[in-house]
Amino acid sequence: MVYSQAKVIAGGLAHIPIVISVFYLIMTFFNKRAIKFEEANKSKKTEAKVVESKSESKSLDAAKVASQKPLKKKHADVPVNIYRPKTPFEGTVTGNYSLLKEGAIGRVNHITFDLKESDPFLNYIEGQSIGIMPEGEDANGKPHKLRLYSIASTRHGDDFEGNTVSLCVRQLQYEKDGETINGVCSSYLCDIKPGAKVKITGPVGKEMLLPDEEDANIVMLATGTGIAPMRAYLRRMFEATEKEKNKWNFKGKAWLFMGAPKSANLLYEEDLQRYLETYPDNFKYTKAISREQQNTKGGRMYIQDRVLESANEIFNMIEDEKTHIYLCGLKGMEPGIDEAMTKAAEEKGLNWSELRPQLKKAGRWHVETY
Repeated sequence: MVYSQAKVIAGGLAHIPIVISVFYLIMTFFNKRAIKFEEANKSKKTEAKVVESKSESKSLDAAKVASQKPLKKKHADVPVNIYRPKTPFEGTVTGNYSLLKEGAIGRVNHITFDLKESDPFLNYIEGQSIGIMPEGEDANGKPHKLRLYSIASTRHGDDFEGNTVSLCVRQLQYEKDGETINGVCSSYLCDIKPGAKVKITGPVGKEMLLPDEEDANIVMLATGTGIAPMRAYLRRMFEATEKEKNKWNFKGKAWLFMGAPKSANLLYEEDLQRYLETYPDNFKYTKAISREQQNTKGGRMYIQDRVLESANEIFNMIEDEKTHIYLCGLKGMEPGIDEAMTKAAEEKGLNWSELRPQLKKAGRWHVETY
């Protein structure tokens, strides 16, 4: 068969669409394969990264958990703000006496209030505070502001009947323009007579609560009236009637560091000496009397000096997860305690600036200063 040139060309042109279609189908097939292959690879890489990331995350979390102490309890059942400033409870003063001996500096009183008439009942636990609203008005004709005071009694009160609350109050005095200024609320309380009515709010606070464990170790650092919560702790631990009522038998070690300017300013000394005699294996008492004792440098003996002297023993106790440290008193004592703890930690190869927040997070470092 003979084809003309024109026919051959026309026939070739007629097949071009078919060739293009076949080529397109082939390209589409391989493109799809390539895309699937790439996606499969991406998926595997992503899964690998996720697994790797999870693995790293678990490893990191495990390391953190291993280095952390147990978190502190929520204390959800602790009574708080039963009475508020707008609706205070008026408690009756049942006792008010000086805690100081002859030759002491200043004025410190132990004051007790009857709570029987409170409805709802104003219950509290050791380590909490109550608010006191002093009578009278300030220079602007407004009622005096509420002041918070650490509770110095156990939940059962000084008489163990469960109907009173006690405070340890130092009269605030300072000089201004050559004149002696007396603190409003502290003077009000130190001067108050039995039978008087006092507006009370609270209780408040969960920072200074004791642990539940009977075998916990309690290190207490206090100056002046900072002994208030410590007195409540020690009564709970060592008073026979308290132990019977609480069905809580303290088996750990309690160590009180107490700072005072003179021996005559040591508070609740008779009780503390009785605890020492009765429970020598459970109670230790270290005093820092600034105007009567000297530190190793020949200067006045302060509580931070005593802490530094006992640094090794304190940090041996801190290594036990059941050891709690309580700090209460004037805010000015904190830098000195921190400095002493820093030096003590260095001797043990530890960093106090890192250790303290860890103890705080674990609920083992308790501070209430003012």
